[in-house]
Amino acid sequence: PMTIDINKVPSPCYVLDVDLLRNNLRLINSVRQASGAEIILAFKAFAMWSAFPIIREFNFKSTASSLSEARLAYEELGSMAHTFSPAYTDNEFAKIMECSSHITFNSLTQYKHFQPQIARADHPISLGLRINPEFSVVETDIYNPCTPGSRLGIVASQLPSKLPSDISGLHIHCLCESSATDLEALMQHVEEHFAQWIKQVKWVNFGGGHLMTRQGYDTDKLISIIKAFREKWGVEVILEPGSAFGWETGVLVSDVVDIVENNGISTAILNVSFACHMPDCLEMPYKPHIRGAHHEPVSGLPTYRMGGNSCLSGDFVGDWSFDKPLQIGDKIVFEDMLHYTTVKTTMFNGVTHPSLAIYDQKHGLRIVRTFGYEDYKARMS
Repeated sequence: PMTIDINKVPSPCYVLDVDLLRNNLRLINSVRQASGAEIILAFKAFAMWSAFPIIREFNFKSTASSLSEARLAYEELGSMAHTFSPAYTDNEFAKIMECSSHITFNSLTQYKHFQPQIARADHPISLGLRINPEFSVVETDIYNPCTPGSRLGIVASQLPSKLPSDISGLHIHCLCESSATDLEALMQHVEEHFAQWIKQVKWVNFGGGHLMTRQGYDTDKLISIIKAFREKWGVEVILEPGSAFGWETGVLVSDVVDIVENNGISTAILNVSFACHMPDCLEMPYKPHIRGAHHEPVSGLPTYRMGGNSCLSGDFVGDWSFDKPLQIGDKIVFEDMLHYTTVKTTMFNGVTHPSLAIYDQKHGLRIVRTFGYEDYKARMS
């Protein structure tokens, strides 16, 4: 856990703990070295570039899903991106090529459209196709790329028996905070249904969702199945987790601004918003842990919903119990709020946006970014 004195953090604020991030990076690096896989950071989950100097210590590259992410890789991480987008556009593609070492296409139509441009690129670019294995263990549809009718990836029946000669890889993404056993099942399914195409490529990218930094994840199994796949097929294996890098590395610090009651339900109104600052809590949905609170209601203890400060009626999550009644001004600290939070925030309602801070035991707390009226105004016109 973080050792920082939360009372010294200006609220609202996301705080990244450098020591916790380094712990994750060491573990991921050990898996990379032992398995021989290329493991890269997915910016869609974590793109706090003030922390990139720490990520560069371990020589991790990244995966991008847009021109902006590809530029961030090239300009701030200092390496070319492995880029995939469901739809590249003519006005952005030339710049994407400049920033990318790998480009994966979501359809054969997109590949054919942009292939002539790539042939004229001034550096080698490894090309891939995203396939849809029509297999998934993800139960939440909004996060499942393999739901029937999905727009993501090419199904086996639509692939030509002979891939274009300049296609070097296959990209598969259909896991989400999944286990090594889930990846093993996916690998077996892909081997059964895509063997003829695996034989034609140099690399297979198994996307993200490999939550190897979660307590209890079987990293030994992960290493062994990656090694077995590499040796059996003679291909490079690439993984691009996002959550695993930022998992449990930081918090969102907020304050209780008011406490309201309606029909016997007490709500602590906060100076943060689930809709604006923790959207996955409503989308997934999931209930985050609050430091010092009982995660499930306890009979006889003061129990509260947490209410966001936007005008959206559904901007709340509940319920938590506390050992003593909450008071206006109390700190509410949401655990594990670095991955898939800062990258997804909005300025809906113009509510005050949390600052970004970095903490380490040696240097203390450093506020790296604050947001104000000009940030909101500049996005509106």
